[in-house]
Amino acid sequence: MLLRNALKSAITAALLLGAAGLATQAKADAVDDITKAGAINVGIFSDFPPFSSASADMSIKGYDIDVAQAIADSLKVKLNLVSVTGQNRIPYLTDKRVDILMSVGYSKEREQVIDFAAAYAPYYIAVIGPAELAVKGKEDLADKSVAVNRGTLEDTSLTQAAPSSADIRRFDNYNSVIQAFISGQTQLMVVGNDVGAQVLAKQDALKPEQKFQLLTSPSHIGLNKNEDRLKKAVNDAVAKMLADGKLDESSKAWLKTPLNPDNLKD
Repeated sequence: MLLRNALKSAITAALLLGAAGLATQAKADAVDDITKAGAINVGIFSDFPPFSSASADMSIKGYDIDVAQAIADSLKVKLNLVSVTGQNRIPYLTDKRVDILMSVGYSKEREQVIDFAAAYAPYYIAVIGPAELAVKGKEDLADKSVAVNRGTLEDTSLTQAAPSSADIRRFDNYNSVIQAFISGQTQLMVVGNDVGAQVLAKQDALKPEQKFQLLTSPSHIGLNKNEDRLKKAVNDAVAKMLADGKLDESSKAWLKTPLNPDNLKD
């Protein structure tokens, strides 16, 4: 009888320990995994200037990297950058090869698979022209020549907004669009702010500036579903960067324009 009671007690204890172990596993989440590993794996496009690209010393730098580093610092872990592509990045996230993804545009289709933290980076399509040319809105495109990349969202947005008298000149790639603008073949160009930032940074003589925006679609940080603690940590880190001006500093450094908080609204 004593042996049987002892055996029952041992089995009960083992079951309780097993249940406790399962409960601990059930409560474990991405933040626990990140803390345990001492690093956060962040999926980035490695050649996506000015958001992320190789610098002179071959390290990856850019707007996205500034934000990713701030998130890593807030979690008190090392930042581990993982190069992804447009095709593999969602599988990398859902397979937990990365913990978060940078530069993810929101869509209802993607929301079926992943979750989104608050918008952190402005992405918009802008009309760019020399400072001396007065253009404030779409009506001012009348009788102006405008370069745009054929068949892109920029092309569609410009075609919808421009007056019928606008001279829209379509080119087959962004290099041709930029060359047409800086050489004076066109008075204006329409590009995303990622492409535009490179022109604003390099063309001192032309003194180009953003005239107005045609479309705004901010970038979010993607993460797996049901990771509420990680989502809060990411949102808190971005909110802190907004509050202390660090996000504005990154925008000026990489996007060559002050951060407009309105551009972080979907």
